[in-house]
Amino acid sequence: MTRIIGILNLTRDSFSDGGRFLEPSAAVEHAQRMIAAGASVIDVGPESTHPDAESVPDEEQIARLTPVMAALRGVGAELSVDAQRPRVMEAALALGATIINDVSGLRDADAVRLIARSEARVILMHARHRSGAGARAERLDAPVGDIVEEVLGFFRRRIAELGEAGVAAQRLILDPGMGFFLSTRAADSVRMLAAIGRLRALGLPVCVSVSRKSFIGEVLAEGGVARPVAGRGAGTLLCEIWAAQQGVEFVRTHDVGALADALKLLGAIGEAGGAGPG
Repeated sequence: MTRIIGILNLTRDSFSDGGRFLEPSAAVEHAQRMIAAGASVIDVGPESTHPDAESVPDEEQIARLTPVMAALRGVGAELSVDAQRPRVMEAALALGATIINDVSGLRDADAVRLIARSEARVILMHARHRSGAGARAERLDAPVGDIVEEVLGFFRRRIAELGEAGVAAQRLILDPGMGFFLSTRAADSVRMLAAIGRLRALGLPVCVSVSRKSFIGEVLAEGGVARPVAGRGAGTLLCEIWAAQQGVEFVRTHDVGALADALKLLGAIGEAGGAGPG
């Protein structure tokens, strides 16, 4: 069964909805709407991770998280925090987060030690960075070769390394890192999505996060002009339903209601097909 993770950006500059939910009351109301629509996890992001995003100090990230997470504790969904810095992770866990979503692949040694001492699960994301670590995506081409095998190799290494550091494999959720986290080439994201079953074969839950991303705009380009963010809804939903049909355990999305409706209908069609005539 696919669980829906609702995206809650407490940022000024997120590529899709920056500034809309920076005010705590607006953020809490939006989270409540997503939970009512079908999200079982709310992923709270105090810092944007797109290539041109601003760097937000730890103190400000924690200040953004505190009132929102305090209001959302116990409202019927797990709380995840999109964070890469150990101080922010530690504060998030104290505020009730049960999942840490780390786009840097948990590369910070202090973060690894913190997670090892906790009971939190980790969305462990593959990402390509010049420096080998970082909070934001970078505009880098993937090397020529099998992008899927590259991602699989990354996860095999990280699962082993984290296990040696005290973070058991069963606490990990694998995210291949679509869009700019994977490559500037849209074809690489499409190829990864097509082969998502190979990632599931590692035996751990998988999270797919494609919502409104650049590769969808590139695939849907008209006259050489990429589809703008506002026009990527149908493409996003198609990719998310594809992932669900491949058995992906988590889909992270902006449009919770649309995905929940689609999954409900998909389930109904599957049941009808299995029930036979009448």
